[in-house]
Formats: sequence, structure tokens, C-alpha cells
Amino acid sequence: MYNTTEIANRGQVLILPVAATTKIEQGSLVALSGGYAIPAKKAASLIAVGRAETFAENQGAAGEEFVEVKRGAFLWDNDGTIKETHIMSNCYIVDDHTVTATATGSSVAGKVLMVTTEGVAVETY
Repeated sequence: MYNTTEIANRGQVLILPVAATTKIEQGSLVALSGGYAIPAKKAASLIAVGRAETFAENQGAAGEEFVEVKRGAFLWDNDGTIKETHIMSNCYIVDDHTVTATATGSSVAGKVLMVTTEGVAVETY
């Protein structure tokens, strides 16, 4: 029998090192690039991690500042390509507040849970 330790916040809140000379706005979609947090952007090989719970500005070397990021489901702007038929499908990063159905040249933002007039509910994982 294993006595596996449960993480107190279920791993939903992460404290991540911020990339060099990088500013992350509170409430924005955060991604990892080379292990460091950056504002999400259209680029291949990024890892979407969640919503920034704090503002972070790193004016120094990578890892000198940290940002608190919450994993979960959040409402992001729709670039107009995501429809109800995309529910439970991957969507992709356009920028730090917008998602798209188009995969070309982008990274996965998460799974589409709901599409509304206000935006797209996306679960980051």
C-alpha cells in the first residue's frame, strides 16, 4: 500500500519563475517557454498553464521574479473561429487573452467547455 501525499491546493495554484525581461498582467493567460512563465502568445511548443493571479514584471534574469498562476477553466476571448461544435476539442493560443480553433503555428490553450457571446470557457490542463 502507498501513502501518497495529496497536494493541499490540488496543484491548482502554481508559483512559477518568470522569463527574463517579461511582464505578465494579472488575469492573463500564462504559458511556459523553456520552463519560464510568459504571457501566452501564438507560438509552437508553449505549454499553457492557466490564469495569472498576480501581476509580475521581471526586469532581470530569468527566474528572478515569480508569478502566481491558477489552473482551471476560464473565459477567454474568441477570435471568431470557435463554435459550439468545438466543445471538448482543443483550442489554441492567439495571445494572452484570446483563443482560436486554428492550430497552425500555435500551442494548445486547453479544452473548449462552453462557447458564449462573452467568450470561450477553456479548461487548462
